[in-house]
Amino acid sequence: MTYIILAAGAGTRLQPITLKHPKTLFALDEKTTILKRMVALLRKWDSHAEIIVGCGFQHKLLQEQVADVFWVYNPFYEVTNSLASLWFAKDYLRENVTIINGDIVMSEALVHDVLIQTVEQPMVLIDSSITNGDYNVQAENGKVIVMSKSLTSFTGEYAGVTKLDHISAMQLKSQLCEMVEDGRYNTWYEDALVQMIFERSFQLFVRDISAYKWTEVDSVDDLILARRIHTLDQCQY
Repeated sequence: MTYIILAAGAGTRLQPITLKHPKTLFALDEKTTILKRMVALLRKWDSHAEIIVGCGFQHKLLQEQVADVFWVYNPFYEVTNSLASLWFAKDYLRENVTIINGDIVMSEALVHDVLIQTVEQPMVLIDSSITNGDYNVQAENGKVIVMSKSLTSFTGEYAGVTKLDHISAMQLKSQLCEMVEDGRYNTWYEDALVQMIFERSFQLFVRDISAYKWTEVDSVDDLILARRIHTLDQCQY
């Protein structure tokens, strides 16, 4: 399977920690960073994994730290968002593809049980146990109605992962190109999925992962939780 890890952002919410150091290179132990961990887990459970990393901020440092992946550079990362970064990786939107936000730390069980599995229908991962999520998903009958930071009522928090089959991957590629051509590149790529739902009756399903450990790293508390998840896995495997 193809995996696209989006790691171009500057992590401004974690400044000054991230002024010169990408948050994806935050150390979970002496040898492991957030990005290294995800790459290692994908390779452990999917020996044929094709891993692409979309980079921008401190891209040379990232490339020095992580080997055996394909790199796609977004030179406009300061004035764009993940939609543009994914657009630069658009040629990899083919066949089955899993798109992962680079600041996600999840248990090895979640990677094994969900991330590496072939997808039969396009889906996003959500956590229904979270009631104060940052970017949330409202779903009905297992399908996404809308995703937004502004939702006051929602089914669960978006867990930073989208899984697509080959048809939906090509549909997303087309939507990305349309939005970039229209100048709508300073937004999240997930907004392209929402546009597809509204404009093209795109069916996007949800997979609830509330039974698993995971975190998005946006705060110092998140960094502590990320280390706990990593340490617990080290004890179990």
